[in-house]
Amino acid sequence: MDFSFSEEQVAIRDLAKQILEGQETQDRLKQLKADDALVDDKAWAELAKADLLGVALPEDVGGGGYDFLALALILEQVGRTVARVPVLPALVLGALPVAEFGNAEQRKELLPQVISGDLILTAALVELGTEPSKPTTTARREGDGWRLDGVKICVPAGLSAGRILVPAATGEGTVGVFIVDPTANGVTLARQDTTNEIPEARLELSGVVVGAGDVLGTADGGGAIVDWMVERAQAGLCAIAVGVCEEALRLTAEYTKTREQFDRPIATFQAVGQRAADAYIDTEAIRLTAWQAAWRIAEGLPASGEVAIAKYWAAEGGQRVVHAAQHLHGGMGVDRDYPLHRYFLWAKHLELTLGGATPNLLKLGAMLAADPV
Repeated sequence: MDFSFSEEQVAIRDLAKQILEGQETQDRLKQLKADDALVDDKAWAELAKADLLGVALPEDVGGGGYDFLALALILEQVGRTVARVPVLPALVLGALPVAEFGNAEQRKELLPQVISGDLILTAALVELGTEPSKPTTTARREGDGWRLDGVKICVPAGLSAGRILVPAATGEGTVGVFIVDPTANGVTLARQDTTNEIPEARLELSGVVVGAGDVLGTADGGGAIVDWMVERAQAGLCAIAVGVCEEALRLTAEYTKTREQFDRPIATFQAVGQRAADAYIDTEAIRLTAWQAAWRIAEGLPASGEVAIAKYWAAEGGQRVVHAAQHLHGGMGVDRDYPLHRYFLWAKHLELTLGGATPNLLKLGAMLAADPV
């Protein structure tokens, strides 16, 4: 069996790599941080110009018609360059659910704008003390529409988004997903600074009225939609982690080959080699489990277990990789002017977003208990 990527997938990956490596240089990233930029508009425009924003969207809305694995390869390059571009929120959290569950009008209105780079979508999945599929945010009937009340936190690209997908309880045990305009009356967005230094948003909804045409799918069928979104978001986070860890490892290999102690490169020291080898093994585990999860999603196969395994490795193994990278860099590892620190911060952010190692081990344990051998 051939496990290699297809020629089209390799071309998509290489094009994304070429654009992001050309745009997201270290000097550019420093400038974006100094300017407090939410998005690198230039890099985002280049991705749109290259038709990469629509890679995994249907051809009938102007997309490329490729699968989730092709999009995951772009996310890998986002992680490799720690690029300030909202590929995960705009495409995985926003555009894919609209393409899958949206009606004809929603797809026609929103998706072409995403593909052109003119509209950023995102989803507000996180609330304090509850799971994404069990929101405390409520949606109550008001005339022909709905009234939304509640608070969401850690909304990625929330300060840049033109529309936000908001799960809300519509009744006892039922959930709907609503398309919210962040400029609507009753919507309040507040900046939340994050570990990876890319701000997210706290979203407060106070009597926000949305129309019947702003419901994604059905008003009582949103629970399955949210689970679908979370599974793909977690797989996307794992793909980003592949790029983050591989680049952190590459930086470490280059540094240890040139850094000398006792007139020898420290890469020749046994303890350094062993630590780097362990980081390589962890990186390979992150890569293999991430691609397994992404492939199963792309093939339409059940993937909840594989996604939990991949997220566990991205969280647990990812932390070992970036800690080893920092330690092997010595003093350079804590120099914030040196690029490695961004990969450390991104790995921590990826670890905790939508569940770290322990929640995913508990999920896997529950699956095993429910289906014993």
